[in-house]
Amino acid sequence: MKVSAKTQIIGHSQATQFLRDLIKTLAASSSTALVTGESGTGKELVAQALHAQGPRAASPFVPINCGAIPRELIESELFGHRKGTFTGAVADRLGRFELAHGGTLFLDEIGDLPMDMQVKLLRVLQERCILPVGASREVSIDVRVVAATHKNLENEVAEGRFREDLYYRINVLPITTTPLRERPEDIAALLQFYADKHALPGSRPLKFAPDMLQMLQGYAWPGNVRELSNLVDRFSTLFPSQALHVQTVPACMMPSGLAALQAGLLAQMPAKPLENPSVFLQGAASGSSVERDVSTMPVADVGSALPEVSSGPWSQTDPWHICFLPMRGPNLWPWPAVCPQLYRLPTMK
Repeated sequence: MKVSAKTQIIGHSQATQFLRDLIKTLAASSSTALVTGESGTGKELVAQALHAQGPRAASPFVPINCGAIPRELIESELFGHRKGTFTGAVADRLGRFELAHGGTLFLDEIGDLPMDMQVKLLRVLQERCILPVGASREVSIDVRVVAATHKNLENEVAEGRFREDLYYRINVLPITTTPLRERPEDIAALLQFYADKHALPGSRPLKFAPDMLQMLQGYAWPGNVRELSNLVDRFSTLFPSQALHVQTVPACMMPSGLAALQAGLLAQMPAKPLENPSVFLQGAASGSSVERDVSTMPVADVGSALPEVSSGPWSQTDPWHICFLPMRGPNLWPWPAVCPQLYRLPTMK
């Protein structure tokens, strides 16, 4: 895997600046590094930056997720195997260590490595040679190992789930990634970066109004930067080229914690009128219509203008029919079909 020389750590906070400076310092070394931090904080990005800024940048960067490989295959994946070693081994196969020769091997989620493999990995890190499965001779390797985990390895050692000697072997150069909730000043730059990245073809990147940015900065982001990226991707699809305000996005299109923040902010805002929405109901061709004009009603009051399901042409046993309101302007609720629990009307008889 080739790592772009443009690999960058985005943000202007003190924690992010410290991380960039630390990577620049540690990149020149070939010693083993251990990157720790919560899921979604960019541990692999840190490993890529260590590789891209170091003397091994022209050689391969090989990642492997230790928790994603079945226990019976992890040794073959790491060290390779020889033809005929087991059923299905129809040819020699290089392992990740040999594939990363001269470059960097990234061992993601090393805390999930089985105990028997921890012993073998410890020996490889000490001796700098591997023994492929089924081979009779060891193979010398020249690899920088960068390991990462979201677990607290000191606690894992205390609980007997991780070898103490391996922990000290890989924890030569420790790096810790900071959760997004502890660096809210980075959120604006990250939003802009991912808005540019996820913009649909032919569309302008999303913009975030000051009220929306304030709300996003107040969110805890349990999924960290990965959650932020996915959310911007969602918004880029639903609201291409738009400027997002707090009232633009329906609650069902946001994480529950962010939706709770939105509800609190909306409760403090004066209600804004809809811009001439059109309501399409099944059976409208027969001349039936909603009794009250909702075109100038605040969003919060539209539901109260709808007929009661227990009287007139409505029936509580009728199937639900979704009400669509066109998107016209940045301050409108989109009322999409993906939120039927919020925006639905009973069909008319």
